[in-house]
Amino acid sequence: MMVVEQVSFADLYIHPLNPRLDPPQAEIDALAANIRELGLIQNLAGLRCDGGKVGVIAGGRRLRALAQLQDDARFATVPVKLADDEATAAVWAAAENSLRSALHPADEIHEYAMLREKGVGEAAIAIAFGVTKAHVKRRLRLAGLPEPVLAALRADRIGLTEAAVFVLCDDPVRIEEVLAQIGGHPGRYSEDSIKRLLKAGAVRDTDRRARFVGVPAYREAGGRISTDLFGGEVYLDDVDILDACFAARFAELAEETRTRDGWKWVQTSTDSSAWGISDQLDAITLYPAEGALTEEEAARRDELALRAEGDDLDPAEAEELDRLTAILDGDHTPEQKQHAGVVLYLDYGGELRATHAMVLPVDQPAAAEAGIIERALVAEADEAPEAAQDGAPRLSEALKQDLRAVRRGARQHAALQQPDLLLDLLAFHLQSNIGKAFSLHRYAVNVTPTTETGYAPDPRLLDTEAGRSNATDLAKAFRAFRKRGAEHVRDVLTLELARLLDPSDYGNDMLAPVFDKLAKVEPRAVWTPTTENFFKRAPGGYLDALWCELRGIEADCTEARTFTKAKKGEKCARLETLFHPDTEMPAEQRARVAAWLPPEMF
Repeated sequence: MMVVEQVSFADLYIHPLNPRLDPPQAEIDALAANIRELGLIQNLAGLRCDGGKVGVIAGGRRLRALAQLQDDARFATVPVKLADDEATAAVWAAAENSLRSALHPADEIHEYAMLREKGVGEAAIAIAFGVTKAHVKRRLRLAGLPEPVLAALRADRIGLTEAAVFVLCDDPVRIEEVLAQIGGHPGRYSEDSIKRLLKAGAVRDTDRRARFVGVPAYREAGGRISTDLFGGEVYLDDVDILDACFAARFAELAEETRTRDGWKWVQTSTDSSAWGISDQLDAITLYPAEGALTEEEAARRDELALRAEGDDLDPAEAEELDRLTAILDGDHTPEQKQHAGVVLYLDYGGELRATHAMVLPVDQPAAAEAGIIERALVAEADEAPEAAQDGAPRLSEALKQDLRAVRRGARQHAALQQPDLLLDLLAFHLQSNIGKAFSLHRYAVNVTPTTETGYAPDPRLLDTEAGRSNATDLAKAFRAFRKRGAEHVRDVLTLELARLLDPSDYGNDMLAPVFDKLAKVEPRAVWTPTTENFFKRAPGGYLDALWCELRGIEADCTEARTFTKAKKGEKCARLETLFHPDTEMPAEQRARVAAWLPPEMF
């Protein structure tokens, strides 16, 4: 029969059956604070020995904590559940100490949140559970996680680190989609890759558009933000509002620049570098008129420039050198500006830049007549499109590079679905002395174009750190890696091989097409042309020809001539509409649109 007796603390000791021989002192201190605040909630269990003393078989930590509380009369005697014999005591000791486990993090979050709702403070919660106040704070930050995320955490489908990322998203549908994708693969997806999935339609505050507009101006326009509670990252959720603010501010600065500097025109570009902009506009670069220095100024500039090579200039001298250099570089004359303009753009850091001055095709005859540019340049510009293949206008090299990156991404995306084909190709690569199929080093193969609009390969390909281990004990890490089983090893090998797949970069003009056919590589499965990622970056003549191709019309028909006369923004919008899945069109035309890819991608 089970008996609970009040036993004098002085008569209690740790019985040899108790397995908790040396618990951490921090645990004892936390438990002592808990008992002093709340009382002894759970009895000790013990066995009365010869001489009348009681050996504690379960509750060794409580007994050690009570030793710190003997200044409190409440704990002079202690309730102890006594076992009838040593065999029963041994069973009790094994059961209580082996089955006891800490609360699951999901249950901690639930319990702490429930206590907070009842008005219990963080310090009191920490005492009650024997944890630190900082631990309670971390758990309470996650109290707002959606129930599906907590359920996945409780079922160990995701870890606590992955669960914490979900505070970024308040879209239940998107949360369920991401959980379905990552659930059951803890550790495979990094925090960054989960954030990318959850915030597919948002941009970071480090985006050059966000830096240029400013988060306060974006929010004033009605834009929403979400914040990563742990990393402190800020996301702008309403990209349409950001783009509207960006366009308005850009247009305002363009007009200010035109008025202040006297250019005939000032345009804006969303490109992040000046490279290729003049090609897109079919423009001729206009260089400034050279300046002149006096003999004394020229000698002084040469002296300062020589000393500058040794970092031997004070601030005043550096400013003087800049002033003299600016005079020597010259400036555009008012006559030049009457025929020319500049394009404003933001660099990768969000800083406003301007291109060289340019003369547009429409202004080139007048500029040549005025002696601003050479007449031969106008003729050359007129003939340039005819020199391109099939007479089509040329795409900029920057856009071509983006198209090739998309092509590589489509190839890797398809390869992920066919592990056996990847392994076959690896074996062939390793045993062959002719050609290479993989970039066998740890440098990432670039499959990310400058704009990711309309581009959606498997997110693990874009986050090259997803699933990577930074362990310093390689032997221990390798043993743990193998214990995860053959399926995990195969999954990792497939992903890493896919990331390195790049046959086209090694001159394999024959191997790449064979692989693409076997893997059924479909760039349109991961990329759709949009205004941002393609149309506005292509010359107007290219768009005119593309419209006729997709519509199945002749270039001299009324519809084609109407399209040609439209402004470029309207052309881009009309072409983008063709690629929208809800746009109604004849089956034959839909087939052309569905199959179309820029020839420059290949």
